[in-house]
Amino acid sequence: MKLVYFSWIRERLDMADETIDLPGNVETVGDLIAWQKTRGEAFDSVFEHDAAIRVALDQEHADARTASLSGVSEIAFFPPMTGG
Repeated sequence: MKLVYFSWIRERLDMADETIDLPGNVETVGDLIAWQKTRGEAFDSVFEHDAAIRVALDQEHADARTASLSGVSEIAFFPPMTGG
């Protein structure tokens, strides 16, 4: 699974992306965010206010934390964006 990080998330984690094997119990976006929080201090800090984090599954925005990760090859995390 490829995880991609944007903006201040990338800066705080000091990485743009990573390829990992997800634990078997990580089946939804919510599961993934909960697991990310267990990966160390930097991850816990980034995902502390996880409601503000936006997620895209294979470049499609996922609104629900219950969205399944089944068949997904790339997950992107990014902060809310403003237009102008």
